[in-house]
Amino acid sequence: MIGIFLIILSVCLCCSLDSQETLKPFDLLYEEGIQAYYRNDWQGVIYYMEEATRSYTQQRNIKIQCRLQCEKEYQFQEAAEPNLTFFAVILRRAHCIQECESLRMGPASMYRVSEEVAHEFQRRIVYNYLQLAYYKLDELDKAAEAAHTFFLANPEHMEMRESLERYKQMEGVKESHFIDREMRPYMEAFSTGLKHYDEEQYPSAIDSFEEALSQYWLAETECRAFCQGPQQFEANTYPAKSSHLYELIADHYIQVLQCEHDCVRELATRAGRLSPIENYLPMHYDFLQYSYFKVDNYAKALEASKSYLLIRPTDEDMLENQEYYQSVLEGQVDTNKITPRQDLVWFMKRYELEKEVLQLVSDELGFLYLDPINWTVSAAKAEDESNSVRRFPGQEEAVKQLEVMMSQKQMTGKKGEQELQEGGPLLYDRVKLVHDSQQLNGSQRVLLDDVITAQECGELYQLASSIAMAGDGYRGKMSPHTPNERFEGATVYKALMYGYEGRIPLHRARLFYDVSEKARKIIQSYFMLNSTLYFSYTHLVCRTAIEGQQDNRNDLSHPIHADNCLLDPDANECWKEPPAYTYRDYSAILYLNGDFEGGEFIFTEIDAKTITAAVKPQCGRMVGFSSGEENPHGVKAVTKGQRCAVALWFTLDPLFRELERIKADEVVELISLDQRLDDRLTINPRDEL
Repeated sequence: MIGIFLIILSVCLCCSLDSQETLKPFDLLYEEGIQAYYRNDWQGVIYYMEEATRSYTQQRNIKIQCRLQCEKEYQFQEAAEPNLTFFAVILRRAHCIQECESLRMGPASMYRVSEEVAHEFQRRIVYNYLQLAYYKLDELDKAAEAAHTFFLANPEHMEMRESLERYKQMEGVKESHFIDREMRPYMEAFSTGLKHYDEEQYPSAIDSFEEALSQYWLAETECRAFCQGPQQFEANTYPAKSSHLYELIADHYIQVLQCEHDCVRELATRAGRLSPIENYLPMHYDFLQYSYFKVDNYAKALEASKSYLLIRPTDEDMLENQEYYQSVLEGQVDTNKITPRQDLVWFMKRYELEKEVLQLVSDELGFLYLDPINWTVSAAKAEDESNSVRRFPGQEEAVKQLEVMMSQKQMTGKKGEQELQEGGPLLYDRVKLVHDSQQLNGSQRVLLDDVITAQECGELYQLASSIAMAGDGYRGKMSPHTPNERFEGATVYKALMYGYEGRIPLHRARLFYDVSEKARKIIQSYFMLNSTLYFSYTHLVCRTAIEGQQDNRNDLSHPIHADNCLLDPDANECWKEPPAYTYRDYSAILYLNGDFEGGEFIFTEIDAKTITAAVKPQCGRMVGFSSGEENPHGVKAVTKGQRCAVALWFTLDPLFRELERIKADEVVELISLDQRLDDRLTINPRDEL
């Protein structure tokens, strides 16, 4: 056994990387592409961004291939010494994967990328750069292709939607150019099957649906293999010194298992969507059973219906279909020998076992287990199953299901028992009501002027200039929303501490604190809230247009979003689930200036494209609104100058009060105490004698 460990831990010195070219890291290629974009080097943008996309795909494929290859080569087997054998296999696999990836990609340090860059590739930001570069070089077919690929993952991007409409009107651009370069093969095959199905070309539909299933199981295998990489489980952090071997192994294994278990949801979720396609996997068998029925292949239709019922065993329509197929085949074949497909049988057995394990450990490890398969079944439909329209022999309702998106997680709703009202007193004489909700074409919206004076605007603008830091609130990322603007910010606590320490004029820091409190009182009063409104976050922010990067901008300064839920425009829903700040109830933006170009605040419908109201910022103007799905909003591109404002978010739940605000309150108390002491010394300097 010692020999096994020596073999495993040895390094293969005879293997040399000189014999083959290693993979170039996609994050470095991406950065080169961005630099070329800033230089207006459109050929360079295309070269580096295309290479970056290829490298990104290759890196993922190599990791999957290496993991699957090493898993096949080193398998678990029963042995007399199970513990040693188990760890021997683990170590062999680890060494195998490390060697495989190093040979094909180079040292591990070369291809470690930041979470931000990885997220940008997942959001297909690279295609935004590509579409502009191709447009600049008059390669309109490729520009349309890149634009379409980007837009599918970013459906809230109004400028890209408008660009796509312009491309459609351009000479030489055809409908066939609007393709998704990142389309998953199994979804593409399924989509093709649906087209054949709608045209009643059932033999072709069968071929496409069968191909879709074949590709789906391949993608499911690859998805699970990709889960075997590094994990981060924030809900569970063992102290390093107190953790023993099995705690650490269990912690990491559960993370991997949860990732693998969730592949069924991941594979059913299209780019740019937050929730999976309803009943995605069972729909394959649903469409197949009817297609086989239409070509008189009742045995295959029965097989497909039995497969469907493995996932949804109480579906009365499919139970009736199964009974019908069995009656037709009676006397011809033994219908008991027609069983559900074995790949699905194996999948469901494994799925149920994983579900049992995850449910057992969810409480102990502090995470909430939600069944991904249930996420793909409409709860309302399940409750009303007996009243549903039979799919056999028609499938009209099932076709429509493809576009229905849902989630078991809580969706945004009205504010519990809080009755929605508005029109309360503004509390301060100077403050003027400009527009109410009706005039702003929505609900729970208000636009006010003269909330602060021109002098106060100037003081706060100077404060922002002196203490705001690039990327504050966004992990230091200077351009968190768009590469064409620089973002800077500062919190009220930071301002007060700087003032207390004498690094900035104290009266400016105190003004920031007082103005935000004034805004809170106005919002609470105007919307006639029957409970206290607390600060959730207070941020002094500036957005500055970067010179030389404003030509042909088609992005927003801040994309369309809602403040307490995840906007899903295609589903016309806003999912009230993490990472959204679900506890936020009201929001406000108080503007400090208007001497810049662009930067209008806009409200939209839940589709994230239909603008319902626009607000031009100016000194002392404040827009306030409820934070939910009723008020999607964003900021148009700032194309020249600097736009500064005080951004405020509020909550009705004291448990989610802003911690920085609580600390700011303490600093204000210290300042007040110091001032009282100073006043006493001024009035009677001999009191201490």
